[in-house]
Amino acid sequence: MSANPRHRRFKWFIAGGTLLAIAGLLAAFPLGRFRLLMKAKEARDAVIRRVVGLEPDRAAIDADWAAKRALGVAQTRRVLTDFYRSPETSEGMRALFRTAEMDPDHGLIRYGRGDQAFLISPQVFEIDTKGRSYRMRPNTRSVWLRQITLRNGPFGMFQVLDDPAHRAAAAAAGAIVDLHSVQNTNSWGLRGGEPDLEAPVRGIVLGDSFMQAMFNADLETPSVYLEKELAAAWKLPVSILNTGHIGYSPEQYFFSLKEYGDRFKPQFVVVSVCPNDFGDGWAVLTGEGDWWDEAAYWVDEIVGWCRSRSVQCVMVPVPTFVQIENGFHEIYYPGKVREIFRSHPSRYCDPLNEFIDESLRLSRLARTEGRPATRSELYNRAIDDDHFSPRGAAFWAKLVARRLVGLMDPPHAESRPKP
Repeated sequence: MSANPRHRRFKWFIAGGTLLAIAGLLAAFPLGRFRLLMKAKEARDAVIRRVVGLEPDRAAIDADWAAKRALGVAQTRRVLTDFYRSPETSEGMRALFRTAEMDPDHGLIRYGRGDQAFLISPQVFEIDTKGRSYRMRPNTRSVWLRQITLRNGPFGMFQVLDDPAHRAAAAAAGAIVDLHSVQNTNSWGLRGGEPDLEAPVRGIVLGDSFMQAMFNADLETPSVYLEKELAAAWKLPVSILNTGHIGYSPEQYFFSLKEYGDRFKPQFVVVSVCPNDFGDGWAVLTGEGDWWDEAAYWVDEIVGWCRSRSVQCVMVPVPTFVQIENGFHEIYYPGKVREIFRSHPSRYCDPLNEFIDESLRLSRLARTEGRPATRSELYNRAIDDDHFSPRGAAFWAKLVARRLVGLMDPPHAESRPKP
């Protein structure tokens, strides 16, 4: 027992040293040298494990991520500045960046999954300091822009305010305003109607751009369709909190649940994951990816939160269009998801095979009607987008609702716990 305080002090010494080094690293070292130092630190941690017998403390892990993320943000800002000032960048494009406040002086650069940094509009998003990195602004109407080509530019997500000024600026820059994708946030800063805290059926959906429903209208999100499916099954009012944000990962899913869960008091939580939650999307589909470090840690945190409150937790891996149209071995994705989701098999809902069946049915129907049938209609492939189409979102909701109805007895109006 006497060794525990020394162990803790040693761990905090390591974490503190890492935190103190972050500022110096970012100021003094280019990317190559920074990565070399991070590799050296990983080797040091391996030695600590072998010699001292200690696993890295969570504080040390978070400090490492903070260093990587700060570097990514700084690099993205430099790329943005160079792109904006480049003579190859048109004045129309610069005007669009200024209108959306995505120019170097105002652009919001945050990190999403892992240490991926990107540019977003501060008119639509705001900084979150409680673990989510960024969040959508409440009571905000926005729209997506498509076909924006940034030569040597930053990675940006062009969800901008929906008003005449932004539409005109987009047109002048050669972008397409996706009129179908208008999105409104409620007073909680989430897509969907106002949360009904007194609804007899309450659920939370955790996820990224698939759950936000990137190019779909407000009434065409997976959460809205899920509300309708459950209301029809249980003949009761249903309120589902859609916490989906583009770029989120299991870490941000957990902090979303932590922020809204005790306030909303759900009876169930649906965790939607997709390949790039675990690394580069294509690499994950072919066997690579982070499964047992960060991903498993945050999935365990979500499951633990639900268990401690007797809340049903259902994991649903997104079936991707490449699996439907091209095929990838399921042993990697979603197979590995099942391994890190340590819960009863009934709480793991894999829609892949049924998505394949439905895509085949729709393809056959298209051929009989004389329409092209080369791409799955469950995705927005008509606009070269990989996310669920309204039809795909509705089908996803149908499958998830069926599982929830099988798991849960019909809730009653008095089921909301007292504050």
